[in-house]
Amino acid sequence: MKQILMLLGLCALLCHTSCQPKEENKEEAAKLIVTSPLKMDTTITREYVCQIRSIRNIEVRAQEKGYLQNVFVDEGQFVKAGQLLFKIMPKLYEAELMKAEAEAQAAEIEVQNTRSLAERNVVSQNELALANAKLKKAKAELALAQVHLAFTEIRAPFDGIIDNLHLKLGSLVEEGDLLTSLSDNSRMWVYFNVSEPEYLDYAGSIRPKEKLKVNLLMANKQEFKHPGVVETIEGEFNHETGNIAFRATFPNQEGLLRHGETGSILIREPIRDAIIIPQKATLEILDKKYVYVVGKDNTVQLRPITIGAEVPDLYVVKEGLSENEKILLEGLRKVKNNDKISFDYEAPGQIISHLMLPTE
Repeated sequence: MKQILMLLGLCALLCHTSCQPKEENKEEAAKLIVTSPLKMDTTITREYVCQIRSIRNIEVRAQEKGYLQNVFVDEGQFVKAGQLLFKIMPKLYEAELMKAEAEAQAAEIEVQNTRSLAERNVVSQNELALANAKLKKAKAELALAQVHLAFTEIRAPFDGIIDNLHLKLGSLVEEGDLLTSLSDNSRMWVYFNVSEPEYLDYAGSIRPKEKLKVNLLMANKQEFKHPGVVETIEGEFNHETGNIAFRATFPNQEGLLRHGETGSILIREPIRDAIIIPQKATLEILDKKYVYVVGKDNTVQLRPITIGAEVPDLYVVKEGLSENEKILLEGLRKVKNNDKISFDYEAPGQIISHLMLPTE
């Protein structure tokens, strides 16, 4: 009997000692992590997909019909203004010019003879006026023939880079056929779309005659070394997207940027005394952001906040929080409004130091 009682006592002791740590662990596991917003100066970067265009990009087309006699350039070649690019066989236009020159000379001789006769009253002044009119017509036809002949030589209208050659040497060229394209890449126009709220923020903050400075992130994720400036904004919003197009101009002395490239415009905006919280401390309900604010009695209250900007892992809070309040950082799905919690507090600087935060 004594042995049975001893065994029962030993079991009770073992049960007590084994259950006690589990209860303590459960109590410790119930503790949640709480922190506060961090107030500091920071810089946010807004990123916009963009299209890169030359300040001048034109199609070079034939203005006369004929065979392509000479091609003086190659694809990708840099050419100077006035440089000869193509030559269309000029034989026909040379013959027309010779004919026009002969007709102009004949008309001039006729005027001289008619003037001599008019001075001796052999012919009337009307005959002289008619001869002068024929001379003017002949000179006009001569000028037209000279223009047609000049059109057989296609020259670069400005400094630029030659694109694809669409016709080969010896091809029959019709008037208006596309020969190539020419791009002036000395400066580049970069287009990007901005939403209506962002446009209003920009229009309200920019000073008269002040230009917004921007940077360009190229397709290889490298930042273009020269900054650009926003020089113009389109006249109206796109009703389908609700956006408006901005155009920034970038210098391109090294010629790195080419017409048709893509990238991203980066607009960096410094913010003074920003209220910053980790993104994981928020809940999204019906497209609105909420945080659990911990009160003095350790109860949590769900509160809506307004996000002013977003950076990786962090939100800049525009309205709804102050730096002295406490917010729930982890376990947001484990609590409900007005729940009383047990928590451990972690300083915001320690938490945010492990997250991505740009500073000035």
